[in-house]
Amino acid sequence: MSPNGKASPLIYKVNGTACHYHLEEHSIASNPYHNPKDVVEASVCHVKDLENGQMREVDLGCGKALLIKESGEFHAVGHKCPHYGAPLVKGVLSKGRVRCPWHGACFNIGTGDIEDFPGLDSLPRFQVKIEKEKVYIRASKQALQTQRRTKMMAKCISLSNYNLSSTNVLIIGAGAAGLVCAETLRQEGFSDRIVMCTMDRHLPYDRPKLSKSMDSHPEQIALRPKEFFCTYDIEVLTEMQVAAVDVKSKIAVFKDGFKMEYNKLLIAPGNTPKTLSCKGKEMENVFNIRTPEDANRVVKLATSKNVVIVGASFLGMEVAAYLAERAHSVSLVELEHVPFKRFFGERVGRAVMKMFENNRVKFYMQTEVSELREQEGKLKEVVLKSGKVLRADVCVVGVGAVPATGFLKQSGINIDSKGFIMVNKMMQTNIPGVFAAGDAVTFPLALRNNKKVNVPHWQMAHMHGRIAALNMLAHGTEISTVPYLWTAMFGKSIRYVGHGEGFDDVVIQGDLDELKFVAFYTKSDEVVAVASMNYDPIVSKVAEVLAAGRTIRKRDVETGDMSWLTGKGT
Repeated sequence: MSPNGKASPLIYKVNGTACHYHLEEHSIASNPYHNPKDVVEASVCHVKDLENGQMREVDLGCGKALLIKESGEFHAVGHKCPHYGAPLVKGVLSKGRVRCPWHGACFNIGTGDIEDFPGLDSLPRFQVKIEKEKVYIRASKQALQTQRRTKMMAKCISLSNYNLSSTNVLIIGAGAAGLVCAETLRQEGFSDRIVMCTMDRHLPYDRPKLSKSMDSHPEQIALRPKEFFCTYDIEVLTEMQVAAVDVKSKIAVFKDGFKMEYNKLLIAPGNTPKTLSCKGKEMENVFNIRTPEDANRVVKLATSKNVVIVGASFLGMEVAAYLAERAHSVSLVELEHVPFKRFFGERVGRAVMKMFENNRVKFYMQTEVSELREQEGKLKEVVLKSGKVLRADVCVVGVGAVPATGFLKQSGINIDSKGFIMVNKMMQTNIPGVFAAGDAVTFPLALRNNKKVNVPHWQMAHMHGRIAALNMLAHGTEISTVPYLWTAMFGKSIRYVGHGEGFDDVVIQGDLDELKFVAFYTKSDEVVAVASMNYDPIVSKVAEVLAAGRTIRKRDVETGDMSWLTGKGT
């Protein structure tokens, strides 16, 4: 603090723009009912209307709440998941928390706090009282409208000898892992300097939307507004690339020569998309989807034109689905004979392929691109090794990615042969004070007997960031979350839980032709992953079973008996 006891202002430059921060201690106590005009109270049901383990959406006149009864106690929280607005009443209630039916985020029913991801905000919690056998809820009108609550956070306490080239926590990367790490530090009362740096032009945004909603602008998909970072003193340096890390001196060296000291370091640089190796790969109108600008440009160029997508990856398939209604033609080139074969298996892959073909997407399988041809400097044709020539005004490349860890080669931080940073259950590298998270790491997965795996999921990146932050503060917290992911194509979603790498059989229930099914991926006699379409909330139910440490046997799912889902089975 400054000598007069007031907070000191801080002005510094980010990309040449003067940024002004006012640093002060943040009040941790807050009463959501301090304004009587903002409070509503209503009788919502009779005490006998709900059994233990039941949830119900109730209307308070100016908004809805989720009323829950568990172990004889009533709780009331927001009724929508803050991530994408899923109705939590259709989710899964288990042992004091409710899990979102769409993407698996979990919330504590007593506090409303988010306990598993994706998403950043928690649920508002409302007061419940029982009078004359009736259940009353007292709530903030504002909270009923917003249906979300940002956790209380500390702020930075300024230092008189503030040095712009030094920091307490430096975060390399501004994706989900980096942002959750920064927010968790502030939520836990950390009041020193936090700096995030990113090669991107933008503040952290919802990257999975780039291939699912390609015409979204950066402001629409921002994870937090600009004001949020100012309010909580989280500095974000955009268009700043780290070239090297000196772990002995605790210094990060940037590409432009700027050096920054750190006390604790999180490395979460994400992936770099693979490019084609054929002739013409550098041509105009050939894209990797990496930024909002890439996605926006592809949509503009593809409208009523011919599009070729190389690679039936999640990105490639999502882009194909998005462009199918907008482009004149969409062709997809893939080495395998079925899309998603390694991930979802052949039968599910074929069902998805059929859905795409019914939506005018043409597949060219078991081949690859040999050449990209131009006319007057622009892409005109894609030549395949099979000899087929495809008309193309735009080409999108989705052939996978590699960890963006080249800058760490001489650092002494342990990296495996594929370039992944190796961390332990606390997201700690082999160097004290240096943590890593997100798509660029391998970590021990509790679900698979602590096998070191890479799980490049949006949900997992969030959890990595949280675990890293807690352990920067010496909490000794180990990661134990169950991987959960989803993909959306033609208005349909496939949800997936577990880690199916190396599965040797797939047990399918439901109807693949009708696109209403559950697929159980087994290894020996154990179910290691589950995927579903139009079968909610089964994947969230399975996530709760796996999170409880229970094993699902192949014989349990082969019979069609689902009693194991409720805890009555194995």
